[in-house]
Amino acid sequence: MALLRSGFIALSKNKTLRHFMERSRMGVKLSSRFIAGMTIDDAVRVCDSVNKQGMAVTLDALGESVTDAAAAHRAAGVYHKLLDAIAARKLNANVSVKLTQMGLEVDRGLAEGIALDLAKHAASFNNFVRIDMEDSSLTQVTIDIVRRIHAMPGLAGAIGIVIQSYLYRSEADIQQLLADGIRIRYCKGAYKEPPEVAFPKKADVDANYVKLSKVLLDSPVYHGLATHDEKMIAAAKAYARERGIANDHFEFQMLYGVRRDLQRDLIRDGYRVRVYVPFGSEWYPYFMRRLAERPANVLFIAKNLMRS
Repeated sequence: MALLRSGFIALSKNKTLRHFMERSRMGVKLSSRFIAGMTIDDAVRVCDSVNKQGMAVTLDALGESVTDAAAAHRAAGVYHKLLDAIAARKLNANVSVKLTQMGLEVDRGLAEGIALDLAKHAASFNNFVRIDMEDSSLTQVTIDIVRRIHAMPGLAGAIGIVIQSYLYRSEADIQQLLADGIRIRYCKGAYKEPPEVAFPKKADVDANYVKLSKVLLDSPVYHGLATHDEKMIAAAKAYARERGIANDHFEFQMLYGVRRDLQRDLIRDGYRVRVYVPFGSEWYPYFMRRLAERPANVLFIAKNLMRS
């Protein structure tokens, strides 16, 4: 299983295969299970459908690591349009942003300025921007930028962050972010990290996920527990019941196209669910990481391809 995961992560960085897949009809068809479509209209249509099933949405315009300021501003423009569309259609949705897509590796000031503008735009609609976490080399700068924006007048409720349970540092990071009152999406992590910075064993990642989920549930801040692992979900539900934590004090977050049955079950049982809905033409790295996280998805896609 570990070899399969490593293989998919390696493939996610293969530029030749990415170029072919993102431009081929077969590639787009394969990705449709996990990708809402190529355009803002596609994303809005899927968002409305998910909302009607009783679930909130996080919209993500896929793309990473731009190489110039113009590309960063173009990517930001998509998010500004998304925020306008969410407000105009009164959708139950926010947006999720990668700082490398906003120019972090071009100029950190550029990325911070773009993130600040998006947070201000979201705040004007009483909405929210989540800053995604990328690989461990960017963890500290991402936290620093989110903390600075969150501390600005009027923006405390307009920006949040993602923390990954496979990093050793996550417990200390969570304590610092909670002291600031920052909302956290807590996930296991989808990048390949060295054993010097991340737990190499799944059992340890899972144990840290459960441990720090309890810290988040105990805090007064509203957080999202992002997982499809039924054991992790059961542990969170049990702890919330034990501590008398209301179901509306937190939410479970899941990916579009993954464990739809579990999403429906949680809604039926009175829990809040938010679905992470990605869209856009630069879908290949995201798609391959989904296969790396859950190799069972490969079988699902193969079966559906055979039927068509």
